[in-house]
Amino acid sequence: MSPIAGSLTRRSLCEALGTFILIFCGTGAIVVNDLSQGAITHVGIALTFGLVVLALIHALGPISGCHLNPSVSMGLWLAGKFPTKELGSYIASQCAGALLASLIIRAMFPEHPTLGATLPASGAMQSFVLEIVLTWILMLVILCVSSGPQPDAAFAAISIGAVIGLEAMFAGPISGASMNPARSLAPALISMHPEHLWAYLLAPMIGSALAVGTFSMIRNPTAQSQ
Repeated sequence: MSPIAGSLTRRSLCEALGTFILIFCGTGAIVVNDLSQGAITHVGIALTFGLVVLALIHALGPISGCHLNPSVSMGLWLAGKFPTKELGSYIASQCAGALLASLIIRAMFPEHPTLGATLPASGAMQSFVLEIVLTWILMLVILCVSSGPQPDAAFAAISIGAVIGLEAMFAGPISGASMNPARSLAPALISMHPEHLWAYLLAPMIGSALAVGTFSMIRNPTAQSQ
């Protein structure tokens, strides 16, 4: 998940492209499911998110690291695995790609009210806490599978895609299982449904930071030797 090759411009373009594909496919699946009376199903939506991330890590990971998510970029930065000077460019590119995807979905399906925006099924605090835990799990897996002297890219792609699909499967009906500020920001802004957006912007950042702390504890050589 760390950038490997190419200039910052090239890598930022890959982040914009990858996030565009993620949001276009993922929220597109939600919109199509709603407009087709459930033809895709909740399970299909969860698989869409997981599978598209798996494919994108294989396709774009060797170039940009394939973060696709501001909370992932921030987590890698906090863990010392991503340079400070590139963080802003990555986050801006991810948000730009997500916004473009939601704009195209709006043009294709103007009748859909939310464009797949993440909204709490119940109270905002319930979804806020759930999104923290979901992102904590996701970021912890990312840090674990991307660490070591020679990380296995194929194994990392499968593991990360599986976690995203799993979390969308069981938590999607409650919080939307965003785990990604860019994924929540774009459809909320384009559909003009920003209610509770604060929870989906803040919770992934908190969860990611907590995962970095957890990873530091479990991978601390001093702690392991005691």
